[in-house]
Amino acid sequence: MRLKKPLGELIRGSYDETMKKLKLLVEEEKPPCIISVGDVVSKNLVAKNFRPKILIVDNRIMRSNVEPAKLDAEEEKHVKNPPGTITFEALNAIKEAFKAAHTVKIVVDGEEDLLALIAIQYAPENAFIVYGQPHEGLVVVRATLQKKAEVAEILEEMRAYAKD
Repeated sequence: MRLKKPLGELIRGSYDETMKKLKLLVEEEKPPCIISVGDVVSKNLVAKNFRPKILIVDNRIMRSNVEPAKLDAEEEKHVKNPPGTITFEALNAIKEAFKAAHTVKIVVDGEEDLLALIAIQYAPENAFIVYGQPHEGLVVVRATLQKKAEVAEILEEMRAYAKD
């Protein structure tokens, strides 16, 4: 499945190395906003003073429950999203979060992985969607029109597959 490989630029390295490289990218490209998907990435971005507009977490790391990370956000939404799915509830929470003028944390009961696709789809053009690539580093997806079209195709394939 094409979701196994990174959807964007893979930044390899340690925590400090990846955060330094991400900081340079943000300074160079000045994305309109950053969206973090995943507990480790969200925690790391906040610790290094990045200000994600949307933080999507499920209180799990590598499929194991973890203590909820202390991530300050002006608003917190809770949604259900079983593994391997994208629920309308989760999709709508992300769409609404983009309309908000403040930081929104979306806490997922289930799994947040596939919600990166929805974040890419609804993000403002050139926003950064950042998620972890286990044992390698982090992935930065730029929400370009081309990337949004690619994601729309993936979502359409998923929808068709779900109907079979």
